Amino acid sequence: QAPLVESGGGAVQAGGSLKLSCTIASEYAYRTFCMGWFRQAPGKEREGVALIDSDGSTAYADSVKGRFSISKDNQKDFSLQMNSLNAEDTAMYYCVASRAPRYGTPIQNLEDQYFDLWGQGTQVTVSS
Repeated sequence: QAPLVESGGGAVQAGGSLKLSCTIASEYAYRTFCMGWFRQAPGKEREGVALIDSDGSTAYADSVKGRFSISKDNQKDFSLQMNSLNAEDTAMYYCVASRAPRYGTPIQNLEDQYFDLWGQGTQVTVSS
């Protein structure tokens, strides 16, 4: 079984909404401290979008604050609600998880290597 399995994504018009979901495989779920989403647009660096820690603390990239919301149902399942989407949100979105504590490190300061579990990616395309 893949460590992380994503669902959701697709194409939407600007101003619309999408929801991404991710499930962590049982063998990893209860050793996960932080989970979230990264994205990568063509020609751009990969960036952290939103994170949620096992204690429920959240962190967001400035570009999505007020529009995106990350939540978790339990230690295995979490989701990203994306509202007021615009063309700049078009990217491949990856769910990620880490088996190490974040210690409050801001999302923009987290290296890719901090996350040892990655999903396969799901495309989000926003048309204007």
